[in-house]
Amino acid sequence: MSAAEATPGTASASAPGDAALPGAWGLGLRRGALELKQFFRQRDQVLFTFAFPVVFLTLFASIFSDDVEGAGITASQLYVPSMLASGVMSTSFQSLGISIAIERDEKVLRRLRGTPMPPAAYFLGKVWLVLVTCLLEAVVLLLIGTTAFDVALPGDIADWLAFAWIFLLGITGCALLGIAISSLPRSGRSASSVVVLPFLVLQFVSGVYIPVNELPGWLVTVGSLFPLKWMCQGFRSVFLPDSAVVIEQAGAWELGRTALVLGAWCAGGLVLCLLTFRWRGRR
Repeated sequence: MSAAEATPGTASASAPGDAALPGAWGLGLRRGALELKQFFRQRDQVLFTFAFPVVFLTLFASIFSDDVEGAGITASQLYVPSMLASGVMSTSFQSLGISIAIERDEKVLRRLRGTPMPPAAYFLGKVWLVLVTCLLEAVVLLLIGTTAFDVALPGDIADWLAFAWIFLLGITGCALLGIAISSLPRSGRSASSVVVLPFLVLQFVSGVYIPVNELPGWLVTVGSLFPLKWMCQGFRSVFLPDSAVVIEQAGAWELGRTALVLGAWCAGGLVLCLLTFRWRGRR
């Protein structure tokens, strides 16, 4: 046996005229470009994806605009980081959970599994889609928050670094949970009902619509088990003044615990994906 035959990575290079196949990262990038192209071609999906957090932010921040006692902020300003976190989870957890379930039901995943494309490239493509759309959504929400509700952007690089790691850990954890929950619906038609309900409940117990200092303690404890509550709290630490920390249950921003919980959900979400993800539908 020759050396070229013994080493798989050199087999394609030894044959004249044959080009080496791109790796999972390269294919994942191309898959991400394809996912983004398909996403932006569906104008109604683009409209509702970006309009959902914008409409809710505008409604809640306009209706509840009184000063928050002892926090040095208005209720309108409080909703901006909360809706930013909710938008991240909506675009990652909810969108992926529904879209992957539909693709499985329509046998798109089954066909992709039969191609030479590495499975990791498919998931990397989804991650690129989520990352780009979440970044655009964050820009839109912060633009509205700063112009309409007097939210001040941080001037310290440390605050922006905190925003970056909270944003990336939050996207990763929520995207992995979305991939994992996509295996739960029995069909693409039931995906919306299965995925939307837990997300809606989490928004109410995580301080998105109701400040955490007004929630019963046991509900805050339940919300603390999931990543949305910690994304909300982390983003509040970045975009609100230090005086606003009085609304937190612990009386502190708890960035260390935020990193710990979000990191744990990234690891736990990966394990759930490996244990539950299916390329074929239950039927």
